[in-house]
Amino acid sequence: MAKHDVRITVNGEPREAAVESRLLLVHWLRDVLRLTGTHIGCDTTHCGACTVLLDGEPVKSCTVLAVQADGREVATVEGLEQDGTLHPLQEGFQQEHGLQCGFCTPGMLMTGRALLEGNSDPSEAEIRQAISGNLCRCTGYVNIVKSIEHAAAKLRQESA
Repeated sequence: MAKHDVRITVNGEPREAAVESRLLLVHWLRDVLRLTGTHIGCDTTHCGACTVLLDGEPVKSCTVLAVQADGREVATVEGLEQDGTLHPLQEGFQQEHGLQCGFCTPGMLMTGRALLEGNSDPSEAEIRQAISGNLCRCTGYVNIVKSIEHAAAKLRQESA
């Protein structure tokens, strides 16, 4: 099978590779770059565990080809923590008990990041709408919403 050269910026770092045209972005991230924080859940876009940001927009990387990300920016959960400091979303999930098994957490964090980058003070309904494409089998979503609210408050405080 023919390979295609791709240049993708991942978490701020330029990456290059020759990939088969059928390689999914989630497999490139996990298997080639060893960024295993992006989880593989359903392979059908239903669960959201594989959510990453592509040019700032949440996408389910199980249905995006690596070649489609050529020349673009991808943000994964590994890029949230900076210099040993948790991102306010990670802190919120810790403080508000937003995870149980943790399988959905990377996708929830990335979806939350996209939401908060566009809306610094989302309502509960807006948070629930934003995460509606991400399934959690453990928490019932209450503490996930509280976690995102916690992060929003902290980010507003930091920017004040």
